Amino acid sequence: MNNPVAVPITTPITDSIVRGALELERTERGVRPHRLPAKARAQCADGQLAMVESQPSGVRLAFRTAATAIELDVLGTRTVYRGAQTLPGNDYDLLVDGRLADRARATGGNVMTIDMATGGVDTETGPVGTVRFTGLAAENKDVEIWLPYRETTELVELRTDAPVEPAPDRGRRVWLHHGSSISHGSNAESSTTTWPALAAAAGEVELINLGLGGSALLDPFTARALRDTPADLISVKIGINVVNADLMRLRAFGPAVHGFLDTIRERHPRTPLLVISPILCPIHEDTPGPGAPVFADGMVRFRAMGDPAERATGKLTLNVVREELARITAQRAADDPNLHHLDGRELYGEADFAELPLPDALHPDAAAHHRIAERFAEFAFGGPFRAVL
Repeated sequence: MNNPVAVPITTPITDSIVRGALELERTERGVRPHRLPAKARAQCADGQLAMVESQPSGVRLAFRTAATAIELDVLGTRTVYRGAQTLPGNDYDLLVDGRLADRARATGGNVMTIDMATGGVDTETGPVGTVRFTGLAAENKDVEIWLPYRETTELVELRTDAPVEPAPDRGRRVWLHHGSSISHGSNAESSTTTWPALAAAAGEVELINLGLGGSALLDPFTARALRDTPADLISVKIGINVVNADLMRLRAFGPAVHGFLDTIRERHPRTPLLVISPILCPIHEDTPGPGAPVFADGMVRFRAMGDPAERATGKLTLNVVREELARITAQRAADDPNLHHLDGRELYGEADFAELPLPDALHPDAAAHHRIAERFAEFAFGGPFRAVL
């Protein structure tokens, strides 16, 4: 690792200064944040899920200090895709009193290379590295270090040149969100500019982001994780992964949605709960999955491999999913006045696609993340998530 500057005070990295993780796993070096608890992880051997739940989207260190220099030793595992362009999401964002003050990338670390065509995975190991922020004002301030949404991260040591104490409780409501890679952050500039992070800042709430790339699949263990996590507001964005994984047919989808919502309601019976259907994605609007990557000129794009005629046999498309989610939420809302529905095309629709097309035909770009966040904040925090006075 790099030679440190004069930051002699070491602070243990514990739950008291980590926000947005459901569990901290003790490792030989330090701690690894997880966004699903161990019991949930033990119920699924899928490598994709294991990778994305350990990528700490929305996870941040939060503390109060007068330090002018901060060093964080980490061992990151960066994910790259063979034959594809370098993607964003590997930076550490420093917020001071709620504003972005700096952005840095860790030295060292591991690199995991995934061949999307074959499923092969190669990992090149590297040393523990350091993220360093200097030149900060020598006055008490609230500091947050948001971890990169695309790197599994072991937190090894936190050093400062002034004492650290946990960030004070500001009395903010906790927003618990679950969704797909778009909620996870795909193609956003950094962890503080994913659409959930931007929306949380606009709504002045504390975010727990369970956006799991490729893994929003109505898994019962995910529903139980949502059920067991204290929250004041809950949203679930359902559909795109079920379609592009070609996971289930219409007969199974409806009961699975009911079961997912039933589980959440076991311990959140009156919490405002917002069900969001998929944003516009032309390749899957009327064409079932599975989805597959296509590589050309160092770029990756996705295409739908199903046949539109297969809808007659119960295969799912985004339009079918939206209709079913609207029907289910309307049915349930008759007995659940705190259940709400949002058509994802209100966040990103045809006009948006014409202006800000999906670069890989599946995920929005950084500008679209901002637009989705603005629209979600206006709808949710001006409506079903509005504070009760």
